[in-house]
Amino acid sequence: MSARCRRKPGQFISMSRLAPRAIRAALTLWGVLLLTFVLGRLQGDPAKLLLPLTAPAEDFHNMRVALGLDQPLPAQFVVYLGNLLRGDFGYSIASGRPALDVIVERIPATLELGIPAFLLSVGLSLPLGIVAALKRNSLTDRAIMSLSLIGHSLPAFIIGILLIFLFSVNLRLLPAFGRGAPANLILPTIALAVYPMTILIRLTRSSMLEVLNETYIRTGYAKGLSASRVILVHALRNAFAPVLTVVGLQIAGLISGAAIIETVFSWPGIGWLAVQSIGSRDYPIIQAIVLLSACAFSLTNLAVDAFYAILDPRIRE
Repeated sequence: MSARCRRKPGQFISMSRLAPRAIRAALTLWGVLLLTFVLGRLQGDPAKLLLPLTAPAEDFHNMRVALGLDQPLPAQFVVYLGNLLRGDFGYSIASGRPALDVIVERIPATLELGIPAFLLSVGLSLPLGIVAALKRNSLTDRAIMSLSLIGHSLPAFIIGILLIFLFSVNLRLLPAFGRGAPANLILPTIALAVYPMTILIRLTRSSMLEVLNETYIRTGYAKGLSASRVILVHALRNAFAPVLTVVGLQIAGLISGAAIIETVFSWPGIGWLAVQSIGSRDYPIIQAIVLLSACAFSLTNLAVDAFYAILDPRIRE
């Protein structure tokens, strides 16, 4: 019996397939690290933000020496890489605390907002996309796709402002800003879920339409299988592969945080921290957030590649 025949059903992907992707992910992380380091230092001198403009030149020089900014960029980069290898992301210029500690404190807030938004977008988009595909060109299909197009066209901050204006200012039903009570979570969750939901609806619909025209779908009906079994077991499993990519990117986005939504709703997560750090030229915080976000996206893409073979056995070959 050949090795192909002896392969177990649960064995889903070979290292020869993952190795090139892992190498590309490592090169991507290296490029992100280098680009973030250089661009961060092109923003300006953080010493001018930490000291009054009337301070003597000697104080500015001493501040740059204390921050390690008096060295040439290549020397600063070598020092930064050495610190990273030891797990040291540097110290926040604004607070003087370890950058990693500052970011870790914001992760619970980001997950508290991101996880419900992810569940809401996936939980609504998949059924709506399937219904739109099954009722193609009907009034239901046109209504779903029209709403999806409107949600896709509006920027996230516009959606957030409209929600605040309607439910907080006019109806006075929900709080507009801050974190704490469960009610504070409703508006930012909806605003964060709308855009990925519109993408998933359209992608699910197009994937389902393509799969529903396949021969094995007609064969399933001819064998007397129920419509629910044909759609949910056979059609949806094969149509879910391209949708999985977008779902994986959305999961990775939970780690990086939604900067726009967190800023609009004053939500103290990683995204809002990134916006504040850019304004204060806090290089260590910016570099750590970007690097951790890039790691999250790269690892998620690798996991999605590996999971593809569970949905499509042909990839195992």
